[in-house]
Amino acid sequence: MLYRKFAKPFFFKMDPEKAHHLVIDGLHTAARIPGMKAVMSGVYGVQAPEELRLKLFGLDFSHPVGLAAGLDKNAKAVDGFSRIGLSFMEVGTVTPKGQPGNELPRLFRLPPDEALVNRMGFNNEGAEAMAQRLGRLPKRRIPIAVNIGKNKATPNEQAYEDYRECLRKLYRQGDFFVVNISSPNTPGLRSLQHGDELRMLLSEVKDEMAKQAAAVSQQVKPVLVKIAPDMNEEELEMTVDTIRQSGVDGIIATNTTLSREGLHHEHKKEAGGLSGRPLTARSTEVVRSIYRQTGGTLPIIGSGGIFSAEDAYDKIRAGASLVEIYTALIYKGPGVLRELTDGLLKLLQRDGFRHIQDAIGADHH
Repeated sequence: MLYRKFAKPFFFKMDPEKAHHLVIDGLHTAARIPGMKAVMSGVYGVQAPEELRLKLFGLDFSHPVGLAAGLDKNAKAVDGFSRIGLSFMEVGTVTPKGQPGNELPRLFRLPPDEALVNRMGFNNEGAEAMAQRLGRLPKRRIPIAVNIGKNKATPNEQAYEDYRECLRKLYRQGDFFVVNISSPNTPGLRSLQHGDELRMLLSEVKDEMAKQAAAVSQQVKPVLVKIAPDMNEEELEMTVDTIRQSGVDGIIATNTTLSREGLHHEHKKEAGGLSGRPLTARSTEVVRSIYRQTGGTLPIIGSGGIFSAEDAYDKIRAGASLVEIYTALIYKGPGVLRELTDGLLKLLQRDGFRHIQDAIGADHH
């Protein structure tokens, strides 16, 4: 209520990217003020019931809802974000070297469509800066996934070097990792989703993960692949097959879309990836296809257009073990997390499920 009445009108009068920085800087600062973290937990924290707890990838999740990559690109506000009710979060996308990203303006709101278009282009301070920041964090309250990508200047033939470099610098800091090959804003990146390029990239990533784990005498940490929603059924099938054969731990479905179907706002003509409400149905369909193809053997994190508990529940029933939000947080504020978790519990009870685990992939049984 606070957000929708006061903060949102204020933010929505500002340039979207300026508002974005204000939120990240605000959360970063708030987390450093004595007593403020307790206040944030009191106002926005989620006391999720036992029925929503999950163990996945050897990690504990207090409920299924986390934060997608792109909001905290430099892991600047992890301490703040971990107090507003999220059960996990992705930081990044991070590249080996810092880069400015694409020219401004590059972030656009489409309020009547409850959507965003971004063409940020992996703007970030680089892997070293992120490693230092994560290394300084006090005790972690939630699992942190590090989303890794390639620098714009790196040709695709050498892309694997960039992913390896990110892992070398950040392996100790992430609880799990996400290989981003599906942003539409780095030229040529999406072609890494297919065939031999994908096979080789994932083989290199797995090799580097094993090396880093051996160096610290630990079990290898989980790694997932984030895919685009814009593949046809045949392309999706081939990509999922390659991912499954590579032995990675899961898939995030999906990244932003290039589709502009059914949009009303003038910003629909802006180039970039579209997120939010228009992506809801398509990303759920991709989750459903992956689950069907893999028989539920490869965990899926569902992402794209989750605004209500029903949206999250649809993705879980379609086959997602966890879900992620991003655009809903911009439009609805942190209160959305309590709305989602309370709603998920009611939906489980309505359908006679005793635990969230029982609902995963229920549409297929």
